[in-house]
Amino acid sequence: MMLQKETRRPGRHRPGRLPTYDPLFGTGIRYSTGWAQHDGTAAELGFWTVLRRLPRLIGIAFRLAWAAGRWTLPFAVACNLLAGASTAVALFATSKVLAVLLAGPPDRARLVAALPALAVVSGAGIARTVLSAVGRAADGRLGPRVDRVAYVRLLERAVDVELAMLQDAEFNNLLASAQRGATAARQVTSGTVALLEAVAGLAAAGGVLALLHPALLPLLLAVIVPSAWGAVRIARARFVSMKRWMELNRQLDMLAALLTEPEAAEELRAHHAGTYLLENYRRLATLAEQEQARLAGAEARTDLVAAAVSGLARFATYGGLGLLLVSGAVPLAVAGTVVLAIRTGTQHLTALVTAVNVLYEQGLFVQDWQQACDRAEAERMRSGNVRVTGPPREIVARDVHFTYPNGSHPALRGVDLTLRSGEIVALVGENGSGKTTLARLLVGLYLPDRGTVSWNGIPLTDLDRAGVFAQVAMVAQNFVEWPFTARVNVTIGRTNRRFDRGALAAAARFGRADEVVEALGNGWNTLLAREYWGGTTLSGGQWQRIGLARAHYRNASVVIFDEPTAALDPRTEIEVFDRVCDLAGDGRSVILVTHRLASVRRADQIYVLDAGRIIEHGTHDDLMRHDGRYAELFRLQVAQHSDE
Repeated sequence: MMLQKETRRPGRHRPGRLPTYDPLFGTGIRYSTGWAQHDGTAAELGFWTVLRRLPRLIGIAFRLAWAAGRWTLPFAVACNLLAGASTAVALFATSKVLAVLLAGPPDRARLVAALPALAVVSGAGIARTVLSAVGRAADGRLGPRVDRVAYVRLLERAVDVELAMLQDAEFNNLLASAQRGATAARQVTSGTVALLEAVAGLAAAGGVLALLHPALLPLLLAVIVPSAWGAVRIARARFVSMKRWMELNRQLDMLAALLTEPEAAEELRAHHAGTYLLENYRRLATLAEQEQARLAGAEARTDLVAAAVSGLARFATYGGLGLLLVSGAVPLAVAGTVVLAIRTGTQHLTALVTAVNVLYEQGLFVQDWQQACDRAEAERMRSGNVRVTGPPREIVARDVHFTYPNGSHPALRGVDLTLRSGEIVALVGENGSGKTTLARLLVGLYLPDRGTVSWNGIPLTDLDRAGVFAQVAMVAQNFVEWPFTARVNVTIGRTNRRFDRGALAAAARFGRADEVVEALGNGWNTLLAREYWGGTTLSGGQWQRIGLARAHYRNASVVIFDEPTAALDPRTEIEVFDRVCDLAGDGRSVILVTHRLASVRRADQIYVLDAGRIIEHGTHDDLMRHDGRYAELFRLQVAQHSDE
């Protein structure tokens, strides 16, 4: 029934609640990425629960701020605390001024007598203004430093994490949330300063009243508690409404992108789907408007209730103050100070509630940042102390087992393999058989759970991993399309190497990337990122040529080609494999991962994998004579190409 109701009248829904079903998006769009995992968490907790959890968040903020600027945060906090003390001095001095002025009829002598206290009030006001400005300036200088320290610390740890951990969805979500935490760290430090400033202001107002008369402090509480209730309710309602509005806004953003991006333009016109999407955009925009209107109404009602209760409390407070005046318990001057203190306390209370909400909401992500840094440090790439002095003469895998983090079954089981210098080893098999996993294990990108992979008889776990990687180049099917210039896209293959124009030209010729670069408007200086001014984009095949050139420029002794010709035409594919064979002729070891069996005939050894095990190995001729899985797959592919 709900489905029919929502589909029939999509623009109508119960006030304060979004539809439970959407014709386009089903249950809506709530991102599963790490940075969205706390959506609504802060709104689900009570104010006092949030308050109890703040010390830990403030502790993280102080440690980050200390690393970013040492004494900058303590200085900003001290300025705000002193500003609070100035407020107390100003209120106390105001009481003295009123006491002098109200002691009798106004005359010159009474004004002169009030001048010292007036000077204190003015001085305290100036001091409060200056201290607040200096504190804000210090906090403003600290913010960018905290951003930098938080991001750099996270990235330093993330870049050294074991590659296998990046296959763990939970860890990836944590990293994504931590990146939002790095940007939230600045808000947490600023929120900490704002929180302490509000507390100092409240303490100043309450302290002055307590000094003037013990009965005055409860009067302050009687006025500010209803205001606090209203502020908390409004802040919480605004937060919940923002989350509802964000879900609608994600849907609107997606529809706007689909209606305007070139990728969808052809099908939108051919299928006449633009009108349909535009109608849904109008529907969702109306829901977003209704949500904003609902929030405004809810805030107005809460404001009205809070104002009514606060007004009654204020009436009772001033009535109590009048009784104290009539009874002579407090003089008229003190009563005037009470009015000022109540106003000051109410302002600082609103600031306190806002600071607590911001601190906790952003602090959830800062906690994720801390957890991600700790986890990344614990999962840092392990490295031995044995130096790699040159290219490996022999790479040997013995009884290798490997399971991905949180994997339900092993990716490799009992694998044995030998690769000698100058050889081409082909790893073939169906998707998911373990080909790419084995290639990564052979060059130390993964470490086996059981068994050993050794270079020149030394286990990879004993070798310096950086030295191992220095000997390796890789061309993957989904290699990175760096949003940099064409030159950097090739030379990034060996960033520690001084730029060599001749090596760049040779690499471009090897991958036939020279033809691609010649067609670019600005040659090697062309930005390969269409989303930026002056940038352009490449086709899949053109990017593949850039990737091949990148691997050649690296000039490594072990080269992995993982489906390197997936986006190339058959003629270019044959040429690329001829070049792969030429690399092996130069003494390099080549690991070729592919499902196109026609291209592996020249390999020195072919290993056929199935469900993580090597089921056959040998030369092409050996495997064809064996008439096993390889021969079966080879004949199927030959027949397929013959039919084409």
